[in-house]
Amino acid sequence: MSAKKPALALTPVPNRRRAVVEAVQKMEEKGYAGLYCPSTLGGMSLVEALAWQTNSIPFGVTVAPIYSRVAEDFAETAASLNEVSGGRFRLGVGVSHGPTQVKFRAAVGKPIGDMREFVERYKAATGAGEPPPLTLAGMRPRMIKLAGEVGDGLVFANAALTKAKESLALLPQEKLDDPDFFIGNMMPTCISDDIEAAKAVHKRTLSRYVLLPYYRSYWREAGYAEEMAEIDALIESGDTASISDRLSDKWLDDITLFGSASRVRERVEMWRETGVKTPILVPSSANGNQMKAVEEIFEAFD
Repeated sequence: MSAKKPALALTPVPNRRRAVVEAVQKMEEKGYAGLYCPSTLGGMSLVEALAWQTNSIPFGVTVAPIYSRVAEDFAETAASLNEVSGGRFRLGVGVSHGPTQVKFRAAVGKPIGDMREFVERYKAATGAGEPPPLTLAGMRPRMIKLAGEVGDGLVFANAALTKAKESLALLPQEKLDDPDFFIGNMMPTCISDDIEAAKAVHKRTLSRYVLLPYYRSYWREAGYAEEMAEIDALIESGDTASISDRLSDKWLDDITLFGSASRVRERVEMWRETGVKTPILVPSSANGNQMKAVEEIFEAFD
């Protein structure tokens, strides 16, 4: 019997975008829970292709920065994608991080206030049709509570398994019980019997995330104050090349999925037990590129 399928997050890498669409078509055939891509490298363009090139699989963008476009523009695009796809599209938004805000030359106010205003404007923008469900990206208490108050879902990225239940307890019980209220977590995933190689892949990936103050604050709250203090010191000294060496195995195991196929399947079920309804695997491979990683996930869950 095949395992219950998670969702995946794929990036439309230049020169391999058609391959990504074909991979999602295979996901649809195999019964995966959805495709939720990041907003980088043309994520909105990818989901437009999926609206036309797939028939039944749910799909969406997980964390589109609210400062990159006005809410009304997001709403019009989302309504069009949802109509064309037969109601399968979901938009996920977040306040993003400092480097992204600088990239968009964003006039940034207070994150909670900015997000509340964005949601109000998005939901009121019905000129192009009713906007589809809106998922809020958040890791810390105030944004989680806001998602429960005004959003249609909540998505984590790189959350800690040991903190997930505590975080989800901040949502109203009616949202936790509502099957239409989306709860997801994007999890770096590397399936390999070579544990050390798989951990090395994740260390390279997460070395970028620990540079962001928001994530370091979250991981401190999740019980990794000592590790984050070491990272703070390395950043202050300019020795960012040594960061990956300071990422502990305990922390990696809490944040990511790695190891054999059976181990990854077990960890996915542990995430479901916390209340995360849609585990979203972000595939990497110790033996190749994103497409190789997708093949490894297909093999693990068939």
